[in-house]
Amino acid sequence: MKNKKERIVILGAGFGGFTLAKKLSGADYDVYLIDRHNFHQFQPLFYQVAMAGLEPSSIVFPLRKAFQNSKNITIRVAEIKAINTQEKLVETESEEIHYDHLVIATGAVTNYFNNDNFEKHSYSLKTVSEALAIRNDIFDDLEKAITTKSYDNRQQLIDIAIVGGGPTGVELAGALAELKKYILPKDYKELNADEVDIYLIQGGDRLLIGMSDEAGQKALKFLESLGVKVMLNTRVTDIDGSCIKTKDGQTIIANKVIWAAGITCEDIPGISKEYRQGRNQILINDQLEVEGLDDVYAIGDAAYLKTESMEYGHPQVAQVAIQMAHHMAKKFRKSNTKAFVYKDKGSMATIGRNKAVADLPWMTSAGFFAWVLWLLVHLASLIGFKNKLFVLINWMWNYLTYDQSLRLIIKPSKAKKQP
Repeated sequence: MKNKKERIVILGAGFGGFTLAKKLSGADYDVYLIDRHNFHQFQPLFYQVAMAGLEPSSIVFPLRKAFQNSKNITIRVAEIKAINTQEKLVETESEEIHYDHLVIATGAVTNYFNNDNFEKHSYSLKTVSEALAIRNDIFDDLEKAITTKSYDNRQQLIDIAIVGGGPTGVELAGALAELKKYILPKDYKELNADEVDIYLIQGGDRLLIGMSDEAGQKALKFLESLGVKVMLNTRVTDIDGSCIKTKDGQTIIANKVIWAAGITCEDIPGISKEYRQGRNQILINDQLEVEGLDDVYAIGDAAYLKTESMEYGHPQVAQVAIQMAHHMAKKFRKSNTKAFVYKDKGSMATIGRNKAVADLPWMTSAGFFAWVLWLLVHLASLIGFKNKLFVLINWMWNYLTYDQSLRLIIKPSKAKKQP
């Protein structure tokens, strides 16, 4: 009788889950990759989709296409309902899937700090769908603003606030500033572009907390030179859909607020609170095993690994997820039993044309060199030659013409069924 292969079930097709599945393609395992979407998303470029710099198809890759030649990989597009660690089952809305080894790579979601108004009246930027929603509403409101006579009502439509001064907030603010500078005067001649205010609200005393102080200062200087109103040491207390209120008594008029002030991890029934720490992350040891559970592992944003050098856990960035995935693949292939050690390759953030900051292991850079490096690293990290080519062409066209041709308002409508 032929022995059945052991089954590895991977939850999530983000950087960690996708990379692990790729590394296990052709291995002597039956691998199930489960995600609520049927594509892998390149999250670092979501903001460019939101700002009409790239089409979403350029930064996503269909899972079934990615693994069409991998006979041992099975794709399931489904929501995870629960994990039964006693019976070794993953429950989805349509089936139960048995596992011999389970890898949780479900990533992170926006953290609204249990404030319903923050969630109800702001945009998140964690999926390509949310990026498209932001793009649609920005240009929809610009169209409405053209015929809005009241100054205050017009400001609600055209002013935009971003809460959170990390890489996402900084990159969004820079892209919005360039949209205001280069696009609005050409496309929306009836509007006074000088009326458009872009706010970046940060609760701490500097930007880019996870990077060096020099990088944070440079980013602040670049944003201010682009006309962004950066508000440091400012905490948001309420958002009501028309304005933002802060702890120090300020009121900012804007009906578009993009929330980039933190992330957390979703609860999965079956993984109790005793196995969680940090931002609701799952506690793991240096073998990436979930403490207290047999044959269950966690990688990427969902995992919390405390070490002597990282007493608050690893940063929730793509490189950590990718390196953990490589480590897990070697472990499953029986070629690695060493403890996981993260190798920090540096951090980068772009603010706009010729403006970026980069913290590298050997230096900190800002300006044109950091910007070119950011472009090359992100281009190389995209999945698929066609995606790389399309993104490169879009970037070159934008750089040469100071323009993009993707400013479309595309909203889904319900298709009518023919009788």
